This record gives sequence, C-alpha cells and structure tokens, in this order.
Amino acid sequence: MSKKKDTPRPLPDTLGLPPTGADSHAHLDSEGIIERLPEVMGRARSTGLASIGQVFLGPAAYHANKGTFAGYPGVFFLMGIHPCDGQECTGATLKAMREAFAEDPRLRAVGEIGLDFYWKDCPPFIQEEAFRVQLALAKETDRPVVIHSRDAAKDTLRILEAEGFSGRPVLWHCFSGDAVAFLDRFLANGWHISIPGPVTYPANHDLREAVKRIPPDRLMVETDCPYLSPVPWRGKPNEPALVAFTAETVALERGMDPAELWTLCGDNTRRFFNAPAKGL
Repeated sequence: MSKKKDTPRPLPDTLGLPPTGADSHAHLDSEGIIERLPEVMGRARSTGLASIGQVFLGPAAYHANKGTFAGYPGVFFLMGIHPCDGQECTGATLKAMREAFAEDPRLRAVGEIGLDFYWKDCPPFIQEEAFRVQLALAKETDRPVVIHSRDAAKDTLRILEAEGFSGRPVLWHCFSGDAVAFLDRFLANGWHISIPGPVTYPANHDLREAVKRIPPDRLMVETDCPYLSPVPWRGKPNEPALVAFTAETVALERGMDPAELWTLCGDNTRRFFNAPAKGL
C-alpha cells in the first residue's frame, strides 16, 4: 500500500509582500524554534517582516535567552508572568523584572499577562493578584501592556478598567473566543487588537466579521508561534513568516490590498511598542 503524501503548501514569500511587516507576538525561545533560529529568521526576512515581538515568560527565560537575539535588531522584547504561572509572580520575580525593564531598552512591554480560566494550572484568585501587580509594574515602568485572556474576557476587562487602564496603551493579544463579544468595549477603552492565525479558519465567522470593525490605527497581526498556525499551514508548527497568511485573510475581509494591510499593521506595531524599524 502506498504511503499518502502531503499536499505541497504555499510558501509565504510567494505573496510578494514588502519588507514592512510585523509579528506582534512570538515565542522564538520555544523548543523547536530557538534551535533553528537563523533558518526561521531567514524565512521571516524573505517574507517581508521587519519587526517581531519576542515574548519572555518571566525573568528567568529573559536572562537565559536575551543574548540569542543580539544579531536581530528588529526583534523587540516583552516580558511578563503568564496567568497559568501566577504563583511564580513573587516579590523576587517582580524585583528582577523591574530591574530588567530599567536596564534594557529592548524590553518594550509588560506581557503577556492577564487571566486564563481554560487551563486549571493556577487558582483564579492567584491569577488576579499576579495580574494586578504586573499592571502596577507597567505603570511604574511606563510600558504598554499585552493581555492574555482565555475564557476570561469579562473578568479581564473588569480588572483593567478597575486599575485605570481605560485610555492607556493596551494590546489584546490573540483576539478570539469570548473576547470577540466585547470588541466594542475594548475599542471604547482605546485599546489595540492583535489578530492571530485562527482568523483563517473557515468556521471562525464571528472573528472574520470582527476584524472589519477594528479601526485601522489599532490593528495588528501575530503568530503566537509555535502555536495557532494559519491556513494553509494549520496543523504544522507556526513561525513568524506564516503571519503573512493571517494578514492576507484580514486584508480580504477588510477589502484592502494585502501589501497595504501588511504595512499598516507593521507600522501600528512599531508605533505601539515604540520599536525601531531596523529590520531583521
């Protein structure tokens, strides 16, 4: 019996996008990516990416891997304690984060932080306390905030508004799921929205409709790699170059030229994070 062959998948560099794009949220230090970083970054560059937001999940990951990105000036850093690791948000951890933000200009935002009620790794009350103290850190260090919220949009909103983040720089990362129903409230608060790969999935009608309503100056795209690969790479490990397919779908839904949408989202990302357009 013959073995079934994989159907060839289109490559992102065939979209012909300009060198102006950005992946607002990536985990380049993940296993499976960091070992082949030059190859991954080469594909990102040839696809047209100029900027990537590298997310460190705490100071230990930051100190272990920040040097890996010394040769990639277009990579800027985010750091935060993920809600599933809320118990790790100790006084010592916060002190280490505070010192890192004071010393490293590549650290552009506090995140990803928030609430996650899908996984049961950390009790909600601990997640909420970790969220609040990191919001305070963002104010103290004058950094934007990048939100992780899964099955917790209502409570995440409640805390953000209670802590005075209406009108402050907030990016709702991986916008999808229960967050879609709260889009109008996010926009009323002046926040930014980052669209992930699942917008390309045919069943995500609500998300596709929502992307049409986001103001052009508050829209970004992301991979969240190595997770959430877009069609036509769904089911395979994600990487920054594949954000091109997400941008293509968002452009289609908004009735825009993909190259125009690509540049728009790249410019929005660099402006929000105050990140220089140095290229990868």
